[in-house]
Amino acid sequence: MSISKKIKASMSQSSLIRKMFEEGNLLKSRHGHDKVFDFSLGNPNVDHPREFKKELVRVARQEILLKHGYTPNAGYPETRRAVARKISRTTGLKMHPDHIVMSCGAGGALNVILKSILDPGDEVIILKPFFVEYPFYIENYGGVVKTAATRPDFSLDPDAIGRAITRRTKAIILNSPNNPTGRVYSKTNIAALVRLLKEKEKKYNRAIYLLSDEAYAEILYDGIKLPSVLTAYDNSIVAYSYSKTLSLPGERIGYIAVNPKVHEADDLIRALILCTRIMGFVNAPALMQRIVANLQHITVDVKIYQKKRDLLCRGLARAGYKFIKPQGAFYLFVKSPVPDDVAFAQRLVQKNILVVPGSGFGTPGYFRIAFCVDDATIRNSMKGFAAAIRECRS
Repeated sequence: MSISKKIKASMSQSSLIRKMFEEGNLLKSRHGHDKVFDFSLGNPNVDHPREFKKELVRVARQEILLKHGYTPNAGYPETRRAVARKISRTTGLKMHPDHIVMSCGAGGALNVILKSILDPGDEVIILKPFFVEYPFYIENYGGVVKTAATRPDFSLDPDAIGRAITRRTKAIILNSPNNPTGRVYSKTNIAALVRLLKEKEKKYNRAIYLLSDEAYAEILYDGIKLPSVLTAYDNSIVAYSYSKTLSLPGERIGYIAVNPKVHEADDLIRALILCTRIMGFVNAPALMQRIVANLQHITVDVKIYQKKRDLLCRGLARAGYKFIKPQGAFYLFVKSPVPDDVAFAQRLVQKNILVVPGSGFGTPGYFRIAFCVDDATIRNSMKGFAAAIRECRS
């Protein structure tokens, strides 16, 4: 075999999303882009904030020595200071720049964190439904994937998590707002999890890290606030991305924020900086670091996404679909009208509608819709959604 057996197996496991993507391209070439309703990828279509465009032009025009050169591995000091100030203001936690490491997005941040903390055989708990890349991230560094179910409303289930924790547990990954459900874990929910983790840390006499993937932290609806894990739990680490906050997924810019009270904080920070270098990330993109430094409280217009969510939810509810209205992010996780979610996704393909089966997120019987698309795509897809569910019922 010419490629790694492990990668061969991984390619097979990740084929659902890839298959939908490839089918979408085929349909678009056959019918035209406006006749295909592609909800498969979370590629934000809301424009960048005006402030980002101004800052991009300003920095591009500046005469800066080594503007595009290597940065310190942890990131520019001024950018780390800006991030630390923002976290301190929003959480009340005194965050020092030394506890910030700039990263190549949240995905890069999580890989650096896991590389830094995992020994082979260490277990990492992820919650179903989970972001499709998490198992691959964990296995990259010899970690063992353990899963725990969430409740029917997709909130945290401490009992299920408790059953998954063993003496080999090194970390648990939270993703709030969640991809694919849009669930925001409440302050009460987080507090129950923290009590559990403290009990288990005491029982097994080892640190259990709480890794918070906050790629959608600013995409919140209906006045909901995102509780801070940094103020709730000492052994917490945040992986943050500007991809959705500023509509910059292709620029790969984010950061790691380490709780100052984390177990062996100094060693952990040094490990994060080393792993940033040896994993090939080297440093977060220099130009983007300079730009985001002055945009810490700037976001896209979230109301646009909320209107898309409401438009989609109204249409699907009228058609008879069952779902829980998302509180954040830009995904809707819908109950499949038939048990075989892959088969139903294929039925939707026949209507030129592309969604991702819930099986890809570890939760069969559902499908994910990414509603970061044009309003016309949402409206014009409703006829096909309605026809598909009618066919299943008949």
